[in-house]
Amino acid sequence: MAFIADAALGTGISELLKVAIAVAKQTLAFKTNLKSLVKTLQSVKPIFHEIEKLHKVLDRPQDETDRFIEQLRSGVELVDKCSTIPCWNKYKQYIYSNKLVKLDKDVVKFFQIEAQGLAAVNSLRSVVGIQDSNDKLDLILKYLNISDSGFSFWGSVPGVPDGVVGFERPLKELKEMLLRDEEKVKVVSAPGGCGKTTLVKMLCHDPDIENIFGKNILVVTISKSANITVIVEKIFKCRMPDNKLPDFQNDDDAINHLEYLLKQIGPSPILLVLDDVWPNWVSLIDDLTFSLPNYKILVTSRFSFQRFEPVYNLKILNDKDAMTLFRRCAFPKDGNSKIPEDLVEKTVKGCKGFPLALTVVGRSLYGHPEVTWRLKQRKWSDGKSILDTERELLDCLQTSLDALDEMNESSIKDCCLDLGSFPEDQRIPATTLLDMWAELYNLDDKDMDSFSNLVELAFRNLVNLFCTSHKGNEVDGYCNENYVMQHDLIRDLTIHQSNREPIEQRKRLIIEITGNDFPKWWTEGAGLPIHARLLSISTDKNFSSSWLPLKLPAAEVVILNCSSGLYTIPQFIGSMDKLKVLIVTNYGSSFSKLDNFYCLGSLPILRRIRLERVSLSSLSTSSIELVNLQKITFTMCEIGEAFENGTMDLPRIFPNLLELEIDCCDDLMKLHVGICNVVSLKKISITYCNELSSLPEEIGRLRNLEVLRLNSCTKLLELPESIGNLQKLTVLDISDCLSISNLPRTVGELCALKKFHMRGCQGLADLHKLPSSVKDLTLLEKVICDEEASHLWKTYRSHLKNLVVEEVKEDAFESLMRVISPIQHC
Repeated sequence: MAFIADAALGTGISELLKVAIAVAKQTLAFKTNLKSLVKTLQSVKPIFHEIEKLHKVLDRPQDETDRFIEQLRSGVELVDKCSTIPCWNKYKQYIYSNKLVKLDKDVVKFFQIEAQGLAAVNSLRSVVGIQDSNDKLDLILKYLNISDSGFSFWGSVPGVPDGVVGFERPLKELKEMLLRDEEKVKVVSAPGGCGKTTLVKMLCHDPDIENIFGKNILVVTISKSANITVIVEKIFKCRMPDNKLPDFQNDDDAINHLEYLLKQIGPSPILLVLDDVWPNWVSLIDDLTFSLPNYKILVTSRFSFQRFEPVYNLKILNDKDAMTLFRRCAFPKDGNSKIPEDLVEKTVKGCKGFPLALTVVGRSLYGHPEVTWRLKQRKWSDGKSILDTERELLDCLQTSLDALDEMNESSIKDCCLDLGSFPEDQRIPATTLLDMWAELYNLDDKDMDSFSNLVELAFRNLVNLFCTSHKGNEVDGYCNENYVMQHDLIRDLTIHQSNREPIEQRKRLIIEITGNDFPKWWTEGAGLPIHARLLSISTDKNFSSSWLPLKLPAAEVVILNCSSGLYTIPQFIGSMDKLKVLIVTNYGSSFSKLDNFYCLGSLPILRRIRLERVSLSSLSTSSIELVNLQKITFTMCEIGEAFENGTMDLPRIFPNLLELEIDCCDDLMKLHVGICNVVSLKKISITYCNELSSLPEEIGRLRNLEVLRLNSCTKLLELPESIGNLQKLTVLDISDCLSISNLPRTVGELCALKKFHMRGCQGLADLHKLPSSVKDLTLLEKVICDEEASHLWKTYRSHLKNLVVEEVKEDAFESLMRVISPIQHC
């Protein structure tokens, strides 16, 4: 049996702790009690050693201490006895469990009494002249921070900088979110430079928050390289910045010390602010989420920790607030300035609403003459960005990009840098990015891995990812209603990063052409090869489509962003032998008529084409053959003429096509029968085509078709009877096809069907029954439908053993949003 070798307080605590840890490993019956006792002992151990030393210096009576040492000796015997009690003897387990609880409380009680006694001695020490013990006694008193009202613990909250603008509403919203009782952990998330820390400082100094939490507000900045012990030490230093800290044995010991101390503060409310938390410290939040009443943790981060919902996403400043903040930084307090207003507005616009950018640029221009302002504007207009001139701002944002290097998946950073290829302030369809990344990077499950990268970038606040409708289901491979928006300054950062290399060596060549003004390097060195894998060219409505030659022998993806009514695909694209993906997007106010489409026929490995807001009529008369094309997407295009022409030989043009997507093409009234002869097709997605009224009866020829989506084709009357021939079809989606009033009797012949989406099919919901053949859909796993339509499947439950009918309920608002979703989507 373990025993206490001498009558020493510190030794007694150490021996009891040692035995408690050992026995906790041997028995399950008392594990909870022993764990609590170990935590208590670990918390008080370093303080008891100091108390023991002070007793000797102060020559205090030892009666109470001696009696407590006897309790510790008995405690060792008690813990040791627990290891011998049989698991079947529940009565003894109950008795000894209560004894352990009492021992735990006795240790805490003695600790508090001794601490209060030492506080009284401290008030008299100047009289008796004891100076040698000052530092040690200060350590204990500051560790405990004993006051007349008991325990309190507080750290100095950083002050709020002068001239904060535009945070009135975020402060109100964040305060309301913090004071809700549902969750202990609340997160403030935004990219670097948006003012997260400033907002939280304002919150901590808010009168309502101060009245609730008093001095129990602890603010700690978390560095990427810190460890748990260091972080706990920072919390302790909030109260004792100039003194020796407790000697933490390890990370667990440090957390135990902190938990014990916070328990002494309670039930007073406590607010712990963890500022600038990175993903590698998400476990720290768990470690510090103690089961204490009135205890809150507020996290600020560049990352969106969705599992700690709610997350408050701080937005950039609006134009009015941005101007106010900039003026406060750039001009004297009286606001007088000789700088022209239009020049001020241009400068503010270049800061993209980021508070840090407005502050840095404003201060850099303070007191400078107009010529300095114009020089900065000229640099920005010559292809340089604000990041080229403001190093402090670049350093702040660059850390978010550099953090991507730490991930094992190298494609994450590449995906982020690719986003600079798209115009500012435009939403990017997620499927566009998936098409690019699937071909650019070696991903196992191309679409799903690509979407995972997109989710990761959204988590890191490098993009905003949103869905325009309830039907976005990336797990089913349907991402057509997911979109991405870039933060303007983050976009500038990706372009800045891509442009660091010389033109010839860049992995991404991003070109913006105003009118017909080509970059100087292009006009002077058009014959030199450039080895970029990705080419992005943006032109405005005044571009004449007169191209200069360009050599990109390594290009795998080409993105053409246009705005003019007539747009000619550059002839030099026809010589890009490694081109896999072509994306043409028109951002103008009307359709752009696409010319020179036939040049794509010379590309040997072109696999994906995506066209948006273009008019394509030449397809029917072209002799083009896209032999290796696997996927083609038309979004908001004029394709009716091309896809209704009966003479067009689609199997010849697309001999190996696997996927066809047609989205929001309002002039498509019927589907070209030739599509039914492209037997290689595995996926057909026709969505939001409101004029489409029928499908060819020959659709049953598509023997390899696996997915058929017909979302929101509101005038589609019926499905052809030949649909029963689609023996490989696993997903059928007719959501919001309002005019379909019955299913073909052959639907039961879809022997591979697993998922059937039929939400919003009011015509079907009004039926009294489904075709009896649906009982033969033995592999059907899920039907997604409205509550009104779910009764149609009750008759067949006994036949369809694996079927789950998912009823999707919607309120009036959701119903309204579903009606107008085609407008939002397109």
